[in-house]
Amino acid sequence: MTPPQRQRRSPGQEPYAASSAAGPPSKDDGTPNPERLFVIGGEGGGERADIDLVTLIVARADPPVSATPEQAALLRLCAAPLSAAELSAYLGLPFSVVTVLLTDLLATELVQARAPVVRQKVADRNLLEAVMHGLQKL
Repeated sequence: MTPPQRQRRSPGQEPYAASSAAGPPSKDDGTPNPERLFVIGGEGGGERADIDLVTLIVARADPPVSATPEQAALLRLCAAPLSAAELSAYLGLPFSVVTVLLTDLLATELVQARAPVVRQKVADRNLLEAVMHGLQKL
C-alpha cells in the first residue's frame, strides 16, 4: 500500500476533493510511477554492489548499442567522476534504482567505482599548534 500523496495547489484553487470527483490523479500528472521504476531497475533479486552515496563512479567506455536509455545516460554523465548521490539527483531516480543500474554496469565493466577520499579523523597536532600560535599573534 502506498501512502497518500499531497498535491500542490495554486492560490485561489479549490482543494482536490472538491474540484474533482473522478477519483485519484492519473500517472500522467507528473507523479512518480513505481511500475516504471521496476522496469528500469529490473527484479533486483541478485546481489547489489556495495555502493555508498559518496562512492565515485567513472565510465570506462562509451554506451553500447544494447544499453538502456538510463544506462546510457549514466555512462554519459560519468565521463568525469561523480558520486552516486549526484547521479541519482541528475537522473531524477531514487538511489536504490541507480544502485541496481550501477551494479549491472559494474558487472559488465563499463564503469569503475572508486572509494571516496578519506580524511584523517584526528587533525595533526603540529598543524593545530601552528594555527593556535598564529591566532594568538593577531
